[in-house]
Amino acid sequence: MAGHSKWANIQHRKGRQDEKRGKVWTRVIREIMVAARQGGGDVKDNPRLRLAVEKAKAVNLPAETVKRNIDKATGNLEGVHYEEIRYEGYGIGGAAVIVDTMTDNRVRTVAEVRHAFSKYGGNLGTDGSVSFQFKHCGQLVFAPGTSEDKVMEVALEAGAEDVVTGDDGAIEVLTAPGDFEAVKNALEAAGLKPELAEVTMRAENNIELSGDDAARMQKLLDVIEDLDDVQEVFHNADLQE
Repeated sequence: MAGHSKWANIQHRKGRQDEKRGKVWTRVIREIMVAARQGGGDVKDNPRLRLAVEKAKAVNLPAETVKRNIDKATGNLEGVHYEEIRYEGYGIGGAAVIVDTMTDNRVRTVAEVRHAFSKYGGNLGTDGSVSFQFKHCGQLVFAPGTSEDKVMEVALEAGAEDVVTGDDGAIEVLTAPGDFEAVKNALEAAGLKPELAEVTMRAENNIELSGDDAARMQKLLDVIEDLDDVQEVFHNADLQE
């Protein structure tokens, strides 16, 4: 997302998530189960599970639901086995799109993702077709008006790779994935609470879309995000109002 519209795009995304609370809970539960199965059920020893539990708290997922799904994933209760699959493709105007899924039925998932791309003006690509346009990193975004000097001092001291201030005043802290938690904890300890904090696929360059193209791209993204097996959608479209 380009600097001048980053804050607007983040607020739009958060609004979309709030509208789909039930879907957000489902995604968080799947992330908890996969994280627990891969790294164990102890949050102290499993950074990915720790982050997933934080996400659960942020969306008010009940603690007993969190515990039950950790138990399922670690074999204490019978559960569903999910596998992670990433799809890559192109949206309107050649915009790059990455779709991360968790599924118990690979055939169903690829059919649904391919159908969404083809019906709404996109094109499902091959592995690696667009991922080179993104960087796997930790990302923390602070609201316009936050002290840039303070964020920069704390973030860089804690091991952040870069601090970027957008044209709209939003401040973005970038970290290596393994340093994300330490940087986040240091910032919060200094009284700096990010509006967005996640390990993500960040677009290296953006494609600006406006008017009908922006509307069509948003429709494509909405349809993909609404698929049951989809966890996250990353793209490099800068959608103008």
